[in-house]
Amino acid sequence: MSKPVKAAKEPLFHIAKRNSMIWWKAWLIRGIAIVAALIVCALIIVLLTKQNPIEVYGAMIKGSFGSERKMWTLFQNIAMLLCISLAVTPAFKMKFWNLGAEGQVLIGGLCSMVCMFNIGDRLPNALLILIMLVASILGGIIWGIIPAVFKAKWNTNESLFTLMMNYIAIQLVSFAIMVWVPSGSSVMGLVNASTNAGWLPDLFGQKYLINILIVAFLTVAMYIYLRSSKHGYELAVVGESENTARYIGIDVKKVIIRTMILSGAICGLAGFLLVSGTNHTISKDLAGGNGFTAIMVSWLAKFNPILMIITSFLIAFLQRGAGEIATSFNLNTSVADILTGVIIFFIIGCEFFINYQVKSTRSMNKEEKK
Repeated sequence: MSKPVKAAKEPLFHIAKRNSMIWWKAWLIRGIAIVAALIVCALIIVLLTKQNPIEVYGAMIKGSFGSERKMWTLFQNIAMLLCISLAVTPAFKMKFWNLGAEGQVLIGGLCSMVCMFNIGDRLPNALLILIMLVASILGGIIWGIIPAVFKAKWNTNESLFTLMMNYIAIQLVSFAIMVWVPSGSSVMGLVNASTNAGWLPDLFGQKYLINILIVAFLTVAMYIYLRSSKHGYELAVVGESENTARYIGIDVKKVIIRTMILSGAICGLAGFLLVSGTNHTISKDLAGGNGFTAIMVSWLAKFNPILMIITSFLIAFLQRGAGEIATSFNLNTSVADILTGVIIFFIIGCEFFINYQVKSTRSMNKEEKK
């Protein structure tokens, strides 16, 4: 005789996607997540370092707002992270997983530095800066369009392709440093820095103000582009469904290539700003990991350039604060990174409860019966 078939047990809980949530409830959840993260971090501080958590949090604030110089440095860090986040946003909204922003920024910076090295002493500074800007944008475009063409023509994996392009960019920068800086230094800059060739001028006595203003303008322009332009509408449709996009007459291949041209151009601009307006040198760490951090900034802001200002501030503040903690309390930088990671983990995790809800199977069955 055949054995009776046992009925499959239903799970106690189900995860269901929310239709929508009132904005103030969403921000309330985010606020609760930050408070919970601070409490957990306080426990970690006490257990690992025996330090007063209040003093540690005070050091985080001091690291960003302790002096005018620190404040301007924070604003500069926010601007550069925001700029790279704006670059990856159109591609990610189109569901083109561009993991190559780090390399695109490096190539943009390398193009600027090559111009400074080769023609820096032969042209007026204004003309040199213009040439550097154009070269950096073109370099970023080339580094972005290569994986886009392969994706559009042969449907290659853009994640792996763009990721590998990062390593090629790193080696190109390392090679350029080896050729032009035979002393063995890992950083390349002009030998005679007193000429300031290719340096963006200070504005109202502030070194970083031009960078910040350029990124502020770019943020508004990107918001308008994504929300109000035909191109922004097309890349959103391609991101939702390529088949739907083709059905309504959108050239998907053209949109992919065009969007990556835009992303590469903005990354190239970021490389130019880092070389000409910030460091005046280049190394393989020029982007400082912001090419990957920018992905999180863009995602947390739900690809909204205005909200990305807030998320960029949060990440830059945590990074600056972590450095100050390590310096002020003579702690290993790993401890500071743990605190930063815990806070970011809570912030990312709260998005789950904003977008989804956990329901018991019993309550769901009651709702179905009604």
